[in-house]
Amino acid sequence: MNILLTGYAGFIGFHLASKLIKDNLIKNIYGIDNLDSYYDVNLKKSRIKILQKLDTNNKLKKFTFDLKNSKKLNETFKKIKIDVVINLAAQAGVRYSFSNPKSYINSNIIGFFNILELVKSKKISKLIFASTSSSYGSQSITPYKENLMNNTPLQLYAATKISNEVMAHSYSHLYGFISIGLRFFTVYGPYGRPDMAIYKFTDSIYKNKKIDLFDSGKMLRDCTYVDDIVEGIMRTLNVKHDPLKKLKHNIYNIGFGKPVTVKAILKQIELNTGKKALVKMLPKHTSEMNKTYCSTLKFNNDFNFKPKVKINDGLKNFNDWYKSYHLK
Repeated sequence: MNILLTGYAGFIGFHLASKLIKDNLIKNIYGIDNLDSYYDVNLKKSRIKILQKLDTNNKLKKFTFDLKNSKKLNETFKKIKIDVVINLAAQAGVRYSFSNPKSYINSNIIGFFNILELVKSKKISKLIFASTSSSYGSQSITPYKENLMNNTPLQLYAATKISNEVMAHSYSHLYGFISIGLRFFTVYGPYGRPDMAIYKFTDSIYKNKKIDLFDSGKMLRDCTYVDDIVEGIMRTLNVKHDPLKKLKHNIYNIGFGKPVTVKAILKQIELNTGKKALVKMLPKHTSEMNKTYCSTLKFNNDFNFKPKVKINDGLKNFNDWYKSYHLK
């Protein structure tokens, strides 16, 4: 099987690429990443070095360009056979969209459109793409089930990911390829994104910096360890039966299914680090969801998988990695 993996040097992309390299069913992995400076590019370079060490059979072919460059995308893969596209490339983050909205349109709308056009023109059989729990926006009905209306996003990031789901549906319907959108819930783990709360809290505690804690930490988050996210993606890639026979396009949640308060997360990080956090209390921002809470039923029914890593175990793993990477 030949896989096109976008965002291969990103957080989830790196962990997925590591898994794909070890999979005997995978012949070639064509990885694209623009290595942008949204966060420290040295972290991405560290991930790439690890992939290079793992890749003893030279499965991973690396390309550095932006998906908004449709000419480069089409020229690069004109004569390369691709069986499945896994699109993890995106401009992530919520607050960054307040000051840099255009980057979300370029990456998440134009870039995704170019991927859809590639799948269409090359008659690729399956597209798997990342969506987000943020798509549920102001919904108050929990746990979030995939059939809930999601037309009330609270930020531009969520709006672009909802757009991806709708765009993929139309292309799948018109051109007959299988399209699977995966709504990830608060992903964390080693080599994570420094802009995410768990990474920021840990980093700030070790550096004796103040932590901005919104709404007294009362917001609930359904935190999902990266290994479980990767296993979920692999299930959609390798599934033997086809739950999508009747419907070419489908959306699934992947989340642990047990939300915890941000305050409880911070307390556990304090225990792991052995240090007390310096906290600055701030009011809840209008872009923030009160709660994310994943229904795991649909994904478990179709792919026989539920995330397994408990939050305290995952936080310990992250702390161990942080110390080995930053404090060595």
